[in-house]
Amino acid sequence: MHVVSTADPLSIDASDLWIRRVGEPTRTSPMVRLLRGRASSPHYVHESDRVLLDDTVGSAVAHQCAVGDLPSMEPGGPREYIYFDPPTTRAAIVTCGGLCPGLNNVIRGLVLELADNYGVTEVLGFRDGFRGLVDGSEPVRLSHDVVADIHNRGGTILGTSRGGQDPAAMVATLERHGVSLLFVIGGDGTLRGAQRIADEADRRGIALSVVGVPKTIDNDIPYIDQSFGFQTAFTRATESIKSALTEASSTPNGVGLVKLMGRHSGFIACYAALASHDVDFVLIPEVPFELEGPAGFLASLRRRVARRGHAVVVVAEGAGQELFAYDGAVDASGNARLADIGPLLRDRILADFAAEGTELSVRYVDPGYAIRSVAANGWDAVYCLRLAQAAVHAAMAGRTAMVVGRWHGRFVHLPIALATGSRNQVDPDGDLWMSVLEATGQPARFS
Repeated sequence: MHVVSTADPLSIDASDLWIRRVGEPTRTSPMVRLLRGRASSPHYVHESDRVLLDDTVGSAVAHQCAVGDLPSMEPGGPREYIYFDPPTTRAAIVTCGGLCPGLNNVIRGLVLELADNYGVTEVLGFRDGFRGLVDGSEPVRLSHDVVADIHNRGGTILGTSRGGQDPAAMVATLERHGVSLLFVIGGDGTLRGAQRIADEADRRGIALSVVGVPKTIDNDIPYIDQSFGFQTAFTRATESIKSALTEASSTPNGVGLVKLMGRHSGFIACYAALASHDVDFVLIPEVPFELEGPAGFLASLRRRVARRGHAVVVVAEGAGQELFAYDGAVDASGNARLADIGPLLRDRILADFAAEGTELSVRYVDPGYAIRSVAANGWDAVYCLRLAQAAVHAAMAGRTAMVVGRWHGRFVHLPIALATGSRNQVDPDGDLWMSVLEATGQPARFS
């Protein structure tokens, strides 16, 4: 994905870097019928194989340590033996954080996999994220009928919220409802909450499998090729770019300014710009920029408009934060509250052209919520289903404090601590950003 990780995973407590189990799997899995006679290949690895050994060895060489000291990804997929007894097992699902295309697809995939391939008859959905685990509300029972057509709708039928809750209270709720499997769908803050739930259950000696399906529209989770909903998001974003181009090119000295998602990572902005191939400038969090001066962004924009008659600018929401004084504010999830780069750029562009005595028409588009709330496209629908299947396989086998994802084309198990210990970002020296510079013709730096 042309990424650079922003933290060293070896700085994480080593005890959190390995896949944990709630117990030893001893029951023959219903899935064994699909495993007999299956040979390992580049597309399937047996559960006993070490996944991505080349990456592990490479990390060991880079950090000058033994291979055995590094975390190892487990292969995803069904196991020959499982820990939980399907007929007596009760599962639960929560969705947390912001909306993202594909949430309902994951919910549906979990319910159908549990029921149809494992025989789990009771699946509970707790409403409004972690809040539903402490507010005393009754969960909804998720059946075939309930989830029958939800994959055709955006959003989440379970609702969502932000903010942490007391892990002791959440575990108590799960214990009261007899839940053995908890599937948590959310971003890094949500996954850290899932880790706390797993730790609390372990402290109490409760056999609770906590498995995360990582969700971030920004595509910034490390060791995962791509997060679900990302393809739908950047594809939908191209429609906003086309609209901005139509507006900009229909008026004298028109500028279309489109703000897209991307708090710390500019993947959506980059991919949407490349997909549309109608963008003149892309601004992302990974590449700081200056507004003023002959080599600054405003002067470059004026020159582009003078030459072409119009321009389209795509900016990620987290870009240009160096232009603001941070006030220390945080959101409900504990993330730094970002200043709004869109209105600042719009106002500075208007002021700059006015100072030059140049006529200007600016069309500002912020399609964020419209993009987040749509249904998943075909690619993401397939990916969501396969993630859900992998999550169920892992949970039934007794894995906990882990997430499922796809890395180098293979579905893998990843410790939560590793998935939340760093962030993937666009590499300013990588080929993705190079492609953006080639497509837009913008300078490598505005300074």
